[in-house]
Amino acid sequence: MFWPFRCQIQSIADDAFHNVNNVTTLILTGNPISYTAPNGLNSLHKLKRLVLVDTGLFSLNVQLNNLTKLQELNVGSNVIQSIALPRFMINFKDFCVLDLHANKISSLKVSHTTVLREMRGNITLILSINAILHVEPGAFKEIYLKELNIVGAFASFDTMRDGLKALRGLTVGKLLIGNYKLVQKISTSDADYFAGLCMIHFTEIYYYQKESSPSNGRIVHCMVNAMKITLKRGYMTDVEHVPFHQLKELYIGHQYLSVIPNLSHVNSLEKLVLVDNRILAFHGLSDMPKLQYVDLSRNQMILQGCCSLYFRNMRNVRHMNLSRNANIWFSAKPFYGLELIEELDFHHTNLDIIGQFGILQNLKCLKYLDISYTRITFSSYFIFHGLKSLKILKIAGNTFQRNVLNNLFENLTALEVLDMSHCGIDHISSKAFSNLQKLRQLLLSQNKLIILDFLTQPNLQSLTRLAVDQNSISVISLNTLQNIPANLSVFDISSNPFSCFCTKTDFILWIINNQKIFPQSNNILCKTLSSDSEIRVIDFDIEGCVHIRRLTIALCVFAVTFLVFVSLLTYKFQFYLRYGCILLRGYKASRQQEWSYDAFVIYSNKDESWVMDELVENLENGNPPIHLCLHVRDFEAGKAITSNIIDEGIMGSRKVIVVVSKHFIESSWCRFEFEVAQSWLVMQRSANIIIIILEDVEEEKSKKVFGLHKHLKNNTYLKWSGNPINSMTFWIRLRKAVIART
Repeated sequence: MFWPFRCQIQSIADDAFHNVNNVTTLILTGNPISYTAPNGLNSLHKLKRLVLVDTGLFSLNVQLNNLTKLQELNVGSNVIQSIALPRFMINFKDFCVLDLHANKISSLKVSHTTVLREMRGNITLILSINAILHVEPGAFKEIYLKELNIVGAFASFDTMRDGLKALRGLTVGKLLIGNYKLVQKISTSDADYFAGLCMIHFTEIYYYQKESSPSNGRIVHCMVNAMKITLKRGYMTDVEHVPFHQLKELYIGHQYLSVIPNLSHVNSLEKLVLVDNRILAFHGLSDMPKLQYVDLSRNQMILQGCCSLYFRNMRNVRHMNLSRNANIWFSAKPFYGLELIEELDFHHTNLDIIGQFGILQNLKCLKYLDISYTRITFSSYFIFHGLKSLKILKIAGNTFQRNVLNNLFENLTALEVLDMSHCGIDHISSKAFSNLQKLRQLLLSQNKLIILDFLTQPNLQSLTRLAVDQNSISVISLNTLQNIPANLSVFDISSNPFSCFCTKTDFILWIINNQKIFPQSNNILCKTLSSDSEIRVIDFDIEGCVHIRRLTIALCVFAVTFLVFVSLLTYKFQFYLRYGCILLRGYKASRQQEWSYDAFVIYSNKDESWVMDELVENLENGNPPIHLCLHVRDFEAGKAITSNIIDEGIMGSRKVIVVVSKHFIESSWCRFEFEVAQSWLVMQRSANIIIIILEDVEEEKSKKVFGLHKHLKNNTYLKWSGNPINSMTFWIRLRKAVIART
């Protein structure tokens, strides 16, 4: 292709294209070419398409004689006044398109079509948007054209009426007539305004009606032999009954029809399209055995008892479109006799009882079903039972009751496309799509989804496109990302409130590294506190998170090390910490506490016989009796030992008696009790510890008990000898020490 478009080229010299002689398309649109040398274009021997639109060309007499491969010549929007082709073009065997739209052609004469007649080719002639005033009768006699476009080609309605009659004898595959823009209302009273069409042999007619005609009822009577009729953009209010002989396709759109015309018994009709009318009544069609395609959409129809009652004896219907109408109520067996339907479209039409079991069951050939925005509330699992051939299902804009979604698609094993957008769905269970192994496209836009755990379903491995844009997803879990279908090539997650925090870096990095699968990566935004600021997820500062993570790791390591160190210290000094806490907790309370015992006895269990036989016997049974606190009998059951030692023993007694022996030195509990007693008495600023040496202990061993050796050096203690004489003195001194006030 060579395209010097609007380059202010004014002349073309000989051999101007000598070095580009392999060009097949040349477009010179918008260049004010005033001169073309005799051999200016003749070096383009392989040229197939030449476009000289808006170049100021006056005629078709251009030096093109060597362009024998030329197939299309577009000279629209010039000032050409005649359609006469140069004689040498008879040799252009492949020539098929002559576009003369928007020129200054005012008449069509027999002499203008001589070359066109002799070419006898399969030619498309475009004369639209001219201002033809006269057509000489016989100008197109015995001429065959593939297509003739004369839309907006006549100066007035009268010249169009006469011009159509003057085209008598023309044979054309497709005829395009009418007007592109709205013009005045036809005022003629001629009932046969389009009678000239009866004199033209055409297979297909396209009528772009932009006028209001009182004779519109007679528009199609000369189309009786047409195989395809298209009537667009007009003010037609009715269509007369015509016994079409071979009509296969009928399109009537953007009209003012009040009722669908009665086309029953048109045995040849295969495709019927009546769309974009106002409120349209439909009384039904019947006995059209070849009809396969029916489109009655956008007509605001109200149908009671659809659909078999409206399409009787039409068993070959494959496509039915009743979308964008008002209301449709279904009969008990709505598609009886229509079992071969493959495509069914009801979108944006209020439907009734579509959810009943058996409504769609007999449509075993159905491949396409669109019931989007039909105000359906799916309440039964059995709506789609029997639709084993269904490949495309669109149910957007509807609602679902309870858990019906879990089993709604279990029989749709052939499904490839599923649209569930704008349904208010907040959760989809993993088993909802368990049988959809062939599903390729899943559209879930404009819902309320928070998580996408259903994506981990292994049966979704055929999925190539997933749309979950405009939901409520803040993050996609790592498990879901790791199990996304391998064939997924389009993943729309735009317009979701994603959380962009350093704790979500795995998810953010996944988005950054997989941008090629996101069709709208610029609309994948972070949710921010300020609604005015928008940060794209792909612009999130990952490096900053790395520094924060490193600092966090360092702090965590330090914290763990510190905790381990503290734990070791706590374990080693657990007794001290334990009684330290108890001491601090009970210090203030002890100021007002009354003693329950005269003395708390610290001793080893192995010395218990001496304590019970000698100490208790002489002190508690003496006069006056001294009440001793012994752990073996006076500690409260179920209470922590440390608490008993403080609460019952030390805090509850005026004095502390320590029975020192080799067993005492070896006992950890004895050592603990002695150290607690010392700490407590230091806090109380009193020296109420009375030590009894039951048996001699080596000095080095006494140092094992913190403070014992020092206490023995600095304080008087009692020593048990077992001698009866000495024992009497021992008990007198001990009793006196316990009773003494400090």
